[in-house]
Amino acid sequence: MYPGAMKDRHEAVVEEVLHCSASAAHSLVAASWCRSGLKHGLDAGADRVPDLVSASDLIQRRQRCELMLEVARPLLDQLFQIVSATGCAVMLSDNDGVVLEARSLAGDRELFDRIGLTPGGVWSESREGTNGIGTCLIEGRPVTIHRDEHFASRNTGISCMDAPVRDATGQLVGALDISNCRYDHSAAMGMLVQKIVQDAARRIESGIFRAHFASYRIIDANLPGGDAALLAVDRDDLVIGATFAARHRFKLTNACLGGRRTASNILGGEEATSFADSERAFLRRALARADGNATKAAKELGIGRATLYRRMERVGLQRR
Repeated sequence: MYPGAMKDRHEAVVEEVLHCSASAAHSLVAASWCRSGLKHGLDAGADRVPDLVSASDLIQRRQRCELMLEVARPLLDQLFQIVSATGCAVMLSDNDGVVLEARSLAGDRELFDRIGLTPGGVWSESREGTNGIGTCLIEGRPVTIHRDEHFASRNTGISCMDAPVRDATGQLVGALDISNCRYDHSAAMGMLVQKIVQDAARRIESGIFRAHFASYRIIDANLPGGDAALLAVDRDDLVIGATFAARHRFKLTNACLGGRRTASNILGGEEATSFADSERAFLRRALARADGNATKAAKELGIGRATLYRRMERVGLQRR
């Protein structure tokens, strides 16, 4: 089938899905196609030049993502060394789908630049339709968009393997992407690369979390082969930070991370039950168990509320 016929066939398939959107309930790609065509009004057959933000906009976006980029750049270099021989490019976007950093071989760079997979390129789903970066950001999970799974026929020569990147508070801040434009890049190869992308994204998230909470103790609660489940703990064993994976695994809310729960409690360990620990730590743990209620904490400790307040004042704890 010659390229023109392939293009027509792809657009016909997209149109069929848009006219029978029930398939969107069962397929990530079909759901994304429906968003692209029905919500964003995109035309699968449109021929247009790539969207690029201005140089000043790109600088501002990089400044806003400074911590992520500082952690990610050496990892992007390592990742590129692993996959470059297969013609893959490595990219990191912000949460708007704008490419902030890109790595590609000199011989492939012209092609990637021409299609917009280059710093400043805009790959949100609302601009490019179904694609690795944009769809990963919408779904908030790893995705592979292989060739004709793209919405726009102009992008069906690309295979994209992506994983989301989250900051120290669990918020989505970008997408890590490996893309390939060679015809011999198979779906099976894409599955292998997807595993590499996910592992690298976990390493970036861990690095961001450790840098953000550099002055606190970090507890690694990862299971073998699991996500980056990390907790940040203060000197009294109270948890003050958790990665997205840790929040999900231990069902932690922002309220839980305000110094109200101990690491021992979250991880299922034994807690100290006497003043043999520092009195300050003991009082903070009691208050954490009581969700900050001084009356309840005093009752649990077997002392009066006034006594609790005196002890809190002595060790430098503020009343809430």
